[in-house]
Amino acid sequence: MKRNDDFSQAKRGAVVPVPKGKTRITIRIDEDILDWFRDQVNAAGGGNYQTMINNVLREYVQRRDVISFEKTLRRVIREELRKRGAA
Repeated sequence: MKRNDDFSQAKRGAVVPVPKGKTRITIRIDEDILDWFRDQVNAAGGGNYQTMINNVLREYVQRRDVISFEKTLRRVIREELRKRGAA
């Protein structure tokens, strides 16, 4: 930048808005993990590794919810069977 550069008429470039329901964050991910996601996207012919990471995290959370529900259901069934003397 030179001393005589004039930015008085400058305008800020486009700012990409964050889609509704999304939050922009900064996280640190191990390089090998990030490389794996990028490789998967490249092998698939393109896409977005961030979307892929989001999808993997969503699937993990949903599976944990199902597993937690199944454990609770099994515990309740065992308790009910014990109460009835069937176990």
